[in-house]
Amino acid sequence: DVQLVESGGGLVQAGGSLRLSCQASGSTYSRKCMGWFRQAPGKEREGVARLETGTGTTYLADSVKGRFTISQDNAKNTVYLQMNSLKPEDTTMYYCAAIYDSRRSCAFSSPFEYQFWGQGTQVTVS
Repeated sequence: DVQLVESGGGLVQAGGSLRLSCQASGSTYSRKCMGWFRQAPGKEREGVARLETGTGTTYLADSVKGRFTISQDNAKNTVYLQMNSLKPEDTTMYYCAAIYDSRRSCAFSSPFEYQFWGQGTQVTVS
C-alpha cells in the first residue's frame, strides 16, 4: 500500500501562512492525482486543492482561490499546499489523499474515490 505522511500544520495568526507537505511512498509515475481535503467536526469532508500528476493541472476550491496553491516536487515525491492569507474559518484538520487507479475520479465531490489517505494535520488560525 501507499503511505502518505502529512506535515506542516500548526497555529498561525489570521493573515499568516503555512505550507503543508504530503510525502508519498508510492511511485509518482502510477499516481493519477493527489488532493488536499479538510474536515471540521460534524461537517462533510471538503475538497480544497488537487493536482493531476501527469499533466500538472491544478484545481482549487472557490473558498481558497487566490490564497492557496498546490504544487509537487516529483524528486521528493511530495505534494505541497501553500496556504496564505489564512482565516479563522480555515481552522480544521487537513488530509492529503491519492488516487493510483486511472479509472477513478479525482473530483472534489468524490472523496470516496481516493484510495489512500494520510493521518491528517491540524491547522489552527487564531
